[in-house]
Amino acid sequence: MTPVTVRSPAGGGRIELAIGGMTCASCASRIERKLNRLDGVTATVNYATEKARVAYGAGVRPEDLVAEVEKAGYTAELPGAEPEPPGDGGDTLGRRLAVSIALSVPVIAMAMVPALQFENWQWLSLTLAAPVVVYGGLPFHRAALANLRHGTATMDTLVSLGTLAAFGWSLWALFFGTAGMPGMRHGFEFTLSRGDGAGAIYFEAAAGVVTFILAGRHFEARSKRRAGSALRALMEMGAKDVAVLRDGREERVPVERLAAGDTFVVRPGEKIATDGVVEEGSSAVDESLLTGESVPVEVRPGDTVTGATVNAGGRLVVRATQIGAGTRLAQMARLVEDAQNGKAEVQRLADRISAVFVPIVIALSLGTLGFWLGTGNGAAAAFTAAVAVLIIACPCALGLATPTALLVGTGRGAQLGILIKGPEVLESTRRVDTIVLDKTGTVTAGRMTLAGVVAAPGEDRAEILRLAGALEAASEHPIAQAVARASAGQGAPAALTDFANIEGLGVRGVVDGHAVLAGRPRLLAGASQPLPPELEKAVADARARGETAVAVGWDGRARAVLTVADEVKATSAEAVARLRALGLRPVLLTGDDRAVAETVAASVGVPPEDVIADVLPSGKVDVVKRLQAEGRVVAMVGDGVNDAAALAQADLGMAMGTGADVAIEASDLTLVRGDLRVAADAIRLSRRTLRTIKGNLFWAFAYNVAAIPLAASGLLSPMIAGAAMALSSAFVVTNSLRLRRFAPLP
Repeated sequence: MTPVTVRSPAGGGRIELAIGGMTCASCASRIERKLNRLDGVTATVNYATEKARVAYGAGVRPEDLVAEVEKAGYTAELPGAEPEPPGDGGDTLGRRLAVSIALSVPVIAMAMVPALQFENWQWLSLTLAAPVVVYGGLPFHRAALANLRHGTATMDTLVSLGTLAAFGWSLWALFFGTAGMPGMRHGFEFTLSRGDGAGAIYFEAAAGVVTFILAGRHFEARSKRRAGSALRALMEMGAKDVAVLRDGREERVPVERLAAGDTFVVRPGEKIATDGVVEEGSSAVDESLLTGESVPVEVRPGDTVTGATVNAGGRLVVRATQIGAGTRLAQMARLVEDAQNGKAEVQRLADRISAVFVPIVIALSLGTLGFWLGTGNGAAAAFTAAVAVLIIACPCALGLATPTALLVGTGRGAQLGILIKGPEVLESTRRVDTIVLDKTGTVTAGRMTLAGVVAAPGEDRAEILRLAGALEAASEHPIAQAVARASAGQGAPAALTDFANIEGLGVRGVVDGHAVLAGRPRLLAGASQPLPPELEKAVADARARGETAVAVGWDGRARAVLTVADEVKATSAEAVARLRALGLRPVLLTGDDRAVAETVAASVGVPPEDVIADVLPSGKVDVVKRLQAEGRVVAMVGDGVNDAAALAQADLGMAMGTGADVAIEASDLTLVRGDLRVAADAIRLSRRTLRTIKGNLFWAFAYNVAAIPLAASGLLSPMIAGAAMALSSAFVVTNSLRLRRFAPLP
């Protein structure tokens, strides 16, 4: 759905800008601050979706907003404009990473393994490391220059400074020091001593840092490219073409050519092309994807129907009343978009640390250089100590802390049927205290099944199912199909003749010589086959339980009542118990009526006060917002199109992998198997992964705090600094690999 500029009569309006050039969450904050300084402008910038939503007053033009973003060093595109190719898009980033890995691996191997250091190996290291530092590190160098122009510093600044310093000092040692001499060896001396560093090179530190940080950025970029897919999946739910009636003939045309007032034909099994009113025919319409209502809705001439719902019964002729942006499907797309843009983006922990850490490190490095120059120890010793500070502080371990744990955690999750979409998901799982469960397709199977058979005195249950099943098998109604499935294997197949669908009431036909009726009790009453008291009670009991009652009679007498319901999944009660054990409060949310909802809730262990029923799609979003306004951190589990906006609004959205694509795309976690018990395992795995990331960050930061004073005092050579940096990175990776041992609850 293409965003548009909305102008107010006073000259202001609202607009959504596509922002380019952001590399971390602090970039989004900087753009937001710049825009909000303009008079009459209120802006929210979302780093994940790379969008800025701006409300502006009279006297401000959209072009002014673009100019302000460009002044901050970023790009902005107005709605409808052809976006410029990104300077470092996902494909380019992938190429940079591939080149960097291929070239940096031999550089690191030669530096760390003395046996590989052949004659003049240092010059091969220079040849291989130069493209990594220049080409692979170009995004960091560009960002560092932009930060310099605006007087700020981010992790990009430290990566650029550290790698260029290590590379530059290595060049000096090769050409002006003793490192370029034939036979030079790169030995490790783990001793604290002052030296001038003229005989050591640090190409492996420069190339390794670039490669590791690029890997983290590449993973992050892949997650961000999914940002707009929920809206695309939602709009693709609609019909692609439609049979329009023109001069009494059907003409199949693309749905885009449909106009309000056109009449079109919908056959059984087809999607309804757009919102409209039924002109001819009667049928059952499956609206479960849009409304969550598990029982199909009977429609007849004069009733309204919604685009993207499925005609489950007879042929319909519909007059289009809404098209394009006015349809309910488009309105739901806007709900998803609003919820996504309104969700507070959690800053990456490494960026938050580097916001304070980076300026301090740069100041310490400059201070170290000045101190050693001022005390007369010589330029070589001064530069050695300053470079050691930058190298020891270079955020390799900090940059690895999140992506390595996330890669291992998400890989283990995929093995267990859990898909985690990004690092911001993990913080949400830690804070969640309430979990909202959609009923249809999540707690229940989402398919109508036969719940019970109540036979009149003297009637045979098998015979009832045999005759009723043969009759209902001729109907395409989902309730009829539930009866037909349950009757399979009940004696010899019955022969059916004279089948007829009775609009809004049920079906009739002759089965093995018996005139059989099946449908609403009114159908049998109208045929002088009133229900006896025991069957009347069965109907009342079924309605109280939220089940649908199907009366069956033949040869002038009512014989039985069949009850049909959406079956509760066998694992749902256990899943609710596991979620409670994690400290979560389960809330059942559904579009079904309250009787159905409370019956399902009682069977899975959710108390009546935590049941919210009769809720429309927009109402589901409101329920989530209301719980959030009460101070609760809300997780939502759903599977239908009708759940997509609520999944996006929730602090943590979890979609059943057996549900609609739009729900999966709008969620933060996807439960591939469709088993609600996996939701508890998903939260456990996410919390474990977050703890691992925090542990990684703590140890990476603690290592910097401990080692920087040694480097600044001149007691830690850049060579040892590079080795220590590699060891800290190895620790982070090893700690992350422990997530492979995560096991689901038995």
